[in-house]
Amino acid sequence: MDNSLRLLALRLFVRVASSGSFADAARYFDLPASSVSRHIAGLERSLGQRLLYRHTRAVRLTDAGERYYRDIHRVLENLDLANEQVISGAKQPQGLLRLNAPVAFGRRHIAPLLASFQQANPAVEVELTLSDAFIDPVQEGADVVIRVGSLGDSSLVARQLATQRFVACASPAYLTRRGEPHHPEQLSDHNCLVYKGTRGVQPWYFQASGDLQAQRYSVKGNLHSNNAESLVEAALQGQGIVLFPTWLLFDALRDGGLTPILETYEALGEATREGIHAIYPENRLRSQKVAAFLEYLFAVIGERPYWDHH
Repeated sequence: MDNSLRLLALRLFVRVASSGSFADAARYFDLPASSVSRHIAGLERSLGQRLLYRHTRAVRLTDAGERYYRDIHRVLENLDLANEQVISGAKQPQGLLRLNAPVAFGRRHIAPLLASFQQANPAVEVELTLSDAFIDPVQEGADVVIRVGSLGDSSLVARQLATQRFVACASPAYLTRRGEPHHPEQLSDHNCLVYKGTRGVQPWYFQASGDLQAQRYSVKGNLHSNNAESLVEAALQGQGIVLFPTWLLFDALRDGGLTPILETYEALGEATREGIHAIYPENRLRSQKVAAFLEYLFAVIGERPYWDHH
C-alpha cells in the first residue's frame, strides 16, 4: 500500500470500528461499501492481522483490532490537529467543525447560532448532528458535544454552559377549566403530560424553600411522549400540565401561551440540580475552530442564559 492509500485505509478502519458499520463508513466518506471493504482488507493483509470480525448484521473488532484502533485513533486525531495548526498559522479558524447536541436543545439553541458564527468565521464548515443518545466524542469524531442533564465520569473535559431551571406550567385555558394547584400533592388531581425517554419516565420533583432536599411527587396523565416539544404543544392546546426546563419553555412563557404554577417551590427534573455542558476531548482546545466556537457559544449564552430573561 502506498502512503496515501494507507492513510485512507486507516481512516476507513477507524470509522468502521467506531460505528460498527461498513455502510456508515461508506456514507461518511462518500465511497462504495465494496471500496471500504477492499481498503480495510488490504490494510489487514499489510499488517498480517485480522482487525475485524465481519458478520451479516454487525462488525466487531478482534483483540488485535481493539489495540490497533486505540492507537490509530489517537494518531489520526493528532495528525489532523497538526495539519490544522500548520495550515491555519496565524490565519482565522478553518476546517470542518463537528458538533453534536440533543434534538430539542440543538434545534432551538445551537442551530440558530451557527449562521452568525460562520459569518464571523467564514472558513469554518460545520457538521451538526442532533441526537438524544449519548455520543462519545472520541469514538464518533465529534469536536464538541452538548449534553443536557447529569454527566457520568469521563476523561473528557466538561464545561458547564448553564444550570437547568425547571418550571411547571399549563395554559390559561386549562387552569381556568381545572383550577390551579397550590401544592405539588394536588398534581395527582390534574392531567400531567409526562416525558418518557431513553431513561424511562421523567420524575417530577419539587423543593420548598428551607427544605434540605427535593421531594418526588407522583403524577399521571393521558399523554406520554419521548418528544418533549410534542408535550409542550399539547399543553399549549390546553390538554394538561408540563414540567420542563426553561430553555424548552421560554418562548411559550414569554408569549403567555403557558403560565407558571407552584412558583413558591423549586421544580426539578431530577433529585439534584443539573446543568447543560459542552464536552470535548482535552486536545481539541488546540484547534482554533473549536476554541473559537466555544468562546462564541459561552459569550452568547452568558452567565444568565437568554432563555431565563422572560
